[in-house]
Amino acid sequence: MAVTPLFDGHNDLPWRLRKGNALHFEKVDIRKRTKDGHTDIPRLRAGRVGAQFWSVYVPVDEKGDTAVRLTMEQIDVVHRMIDRFPDVFAYAKTSADVERIFASGRIASLIGMEGGHCINSSLGALRMFKRMGAHYMTLAHSSNTPWADSATDARQHAGLTELGRQVVSVMNNVGMLVDLSHVSVETMHQALDIVEAPVIFSHSSARAVTDHPRNVPDDVLRRLPKNGGVVMVTFVPRYISRRAGDWGVREHVYRLELQKKWGRGDPRIPNALRVWTVKNPEPTATLDDAVAHIEHVRKVAGIDHVGIGSDFDGISSVPVGLEDVSKFPDLIAALLERGFSDMEVRKLLGINLLRVMRGAEARATR
Repeated sequence: MAVTPLFDGHNDLPWRLRKGNALHFEKVDIRKRTKDGHTDIPRLRAGRVGAQFWSVYVPVDEKGDTAVRLTMEQIDVVHRMIDRFPDVFAYAKTSADVERIFASGRIASLIGMEGGHCINSSLGALRMFKRMGAHYMTLAHSSNTPWADSATDARQHAGLTELGRQVVSVMNNVGMLVDLSHVSVETMHQALDIVEAPVIFSHSSARAVTDHPRNVPDDVLRRLPKNGGVVMVTFVPRYISRRAGDWGVREHVYRLELQKKWGRGDPRIPNALRVWTVKNPEPTATLDDAVAHIEHVRKVAGIDHVGIGSDFDGISSVPVGLEDVSKFPDLIAALLERGFSDMEVRKLLGINLLRVMRGAEARATR
């Protein structure tokens, strides 16, 4: 971890700040350990984070131009955080920037857009978001976009529409990483059929270990060596633990029942879900569960195609042993104890992601 940047694929600190009505860093001083959440500067330092994709998440309920505006505001949050703490963070435009910033002792900061709804079906907006500093875009989030199917919505487009294929092409042209977390298996395969640069799964795990629609099936994992892409294994309990995953399915079914009864967005739904959760507590996941997914991706796709995508501050519960960003060294220690070599760990930490970035940069140059 001293010689290779730990490159985390997904952290939702910008959204946590918005939810807490604390978009100004005068209100929340992340230089001190915060009372809630999973991320602040002391814990980032303790976790030896070297490079971070900060998610500029906007809920799928936000539509059209509103989603575009909110995404811009979230990008602004990341840039202002970098500007306010220049001794800690620095914006990285390229893979070379990541290596230079890490060598300087700072955290290379990059931006990931979580959900294609953020561009309002506009290729011009997509290109401008890249100019504003977005390094990847997840093609869909929890609901379908007008041009791509989500893993957690009803089948609508049978994968990608013609506009969806154009989105992938534009992303390749401008050097933006295509993120296949959250999308349906059909969308994964169709994107891999046409993409001309390595893809990422910014925060997903292995479906063969935990059968959840947000995870990556083995037939997709087997395609990664040819593409060069990376699955960044996430820590979301219901994605890495079978028991927590089964609980998540039951919680999702109950949520859909409430939405059918009262309508999506009804203010009574969150309280009803809280009552249901008290009666049906979520099973815990553990650090060992995350390790099992890393080992499976290594087995099926190879060590060159696995990384880390925590989803810290985007999740309401955490695995035992991976409670916040300070715990990354514990994960690395566990991998070494299980027989991972130093080079295998370095690939997982950051070498794989840096290779993916260089591949996207080369394609954009061509």
